[in-house]
Amino acid sequence: MRTVDCDYLVVGSGMAGLMSALHLAAYGKVAVVTKARLQDCNSNFAQGGICCVADPADTFDRHARDTMIAGAWLGKTEVVHEICENAPAGIQDLIDCGVRFAKKEDGAWDLTREGGHSARRIFHAGDITGEKCEAAMIRRVKREKAIEVREQTIVIDLVMSNRIGLRGEKRCVGAYVMDKPTGEIYAIRSPNTILATGGCGKVYLYTCNPDTATGDGIALAWRAGAKIENMEFIQFHPTCLYHPQAKRFLISEAVRGEGAVLVNKHGKEFMRKYDPRGSLAPRDIVARSIDSEMKRTGDDCMFLDIRKKGADYLKARFPNIYAKCLSFGIDMAKDLIPVVPAAHYTCGGIQATTDGRTSIRGLSAVGECACTGLHGANRLASNSLMEALVCARLTAARLGPHPETFQPPKPSKPSEPSEPSELAAPAIPDWKIGSAVPPDEAVLVSHMWDEIRRLMWDYVGIVRTNKRLARAAHRLRTLRREIHDYYFRYLVTPDTLELRNLAVCAELIVKSAQKRHESRGLHYTLDYPRQSRRPKQTVLDGYRG
Repeated sequence: MRTVDCDYLVVGSGMAGLMSALHLAAYGKVAVVTKARLQDCNSNFAQGGICCVADPADTFDRHARDTMIAGAWLGKTEVVHEICENAPAGIQDLIDCGVRFAKKEDGAWDLTREGGHSARRIFHAGDITGEKCEAAMIRRVKREKAIEVREQTIVIDLVMSNRIGLRGEKRCVGAYVMDKPTGEIYAIRSPNTILATGGCGKVYLYTCNPDTATGDGIALAWRAGAKIENMEFIQFHPTCLYHPQAKRFLISEAVRGEGAVLVNKHGKEFMRKYDPRGSLAPRDIVARSIDSEMKRTGDDCMFLDIRKKGADYLKARFPNIYAKCLSFGIDMAKDLIPVVPAAHYTCGGIQATTDGRTSIRGLSAVGECACTGLHGANRLASNSLMEALVCARLTAARLGPHPETFQPPKPSKPSEPSEPSELAAPAIPDWKIGSAVPPDEAVLVSHMWDEIRRLMWDYVGIVRTNKRLARAAHRLRTLRREIHDYYFRYLVTPDTLELRNLAVCAELIVKSAQKRHESRGLHYTLDYPRQSRRPKQTVLDGYRG
């Protein structure tokens, strides 16, 4: 088995991963590993924009307060303020990459507003902000000589010092990876591994996330022993386009920010009876309200109405969304837009600080796979890319000048040399296949994949109960055993690895939900409908096997 060395191993190619790599390139050799193409990530699908206070009438304190309110006051105050205040530097990083954010005719930033915000503070590049940001960063990454990109490469597991026979403090020393086109398994050895793998939206049957969102980083970190926080808070975006051919297409929250109103099939507005902010209430409230209306009426969807804006405005402000809807026979200027909630964002994840520190030495986490405490019980619209930019910058500032290194320990006695428990370049054992054979029943993998996603949607969705969670937990335990047996019986494949990670994330979500005996933000349970007076973070210890 070959071993590849680098100073920094970045897993994931969304905004958090690529910006981390760009900052770290000034300090050493960076390897960026992504299991598909660089652009196949959640960041690329972001439509609305990126939060950043820029209007003189706005303040960081107002942004922080909006964030805390949206997060049902579970956010960590100091974290919220730190990330909001560092957002301008993150926006500048993108501008330096070549991103051109929209401006008004007078040259001022064309800031927009979304649900939960008290002011216009969303930087955007039309309605394909994520795509334009990703494209600009990818161009920069490909020009950086210090960055080596490894596409179509999936991480199997992190390499932990205690599991390869090294004494001393447990730390991450790299990862086993698989080259998908050839099936080759090899190791990437690095004293600094940064997980930026995004969320786990594919754990649910209906999601607007791409197929890559299988919670890989969260599962990798948990198996390595890292602490996981607040996994019960899965955000369901209220307005995913409801059409049999519209796979995963999101109607941006910016559409509501520019005046769209949620109505039923008769054109009657209904959000005001759920929240005085109406269609601009935070996402958890809007998603539950739509879900409630659908269940009350028996209708398959609700609708967005922005017809009053007219075709000229809609084509200019939302060209991509307008064209996409039109391709399905829906004219936003004339027709109601059918929408349903869908799993969108993972607010919890690997317990991490704003500069990426996790509970494991040598392992950092940034972006959606990390839980810094910014989002609390529900993410404020467009805060996700802001967090990715800021935490990538802060993580690189920590690791760059003072990187994690492999240091041999001091001898216990000066007269007696001891065997080092950590080596300058620890030998990573060959990947062992044991008695595993090529898989001959791939249908088992697809069946278990479908079962997990359906049971999570049915039992651990927008509204939960103790009974539903117990049923999900029982079935997931059985599925995890079946997947474990399959994993060791057959040679690993990318599908098997994703299924394994998906099952871990599903179980972490259920365990976290069972520990929270209240309704707060995205976690709403009929058995505990009230909020606790003293909310706590839900922390799960990593796997100790």
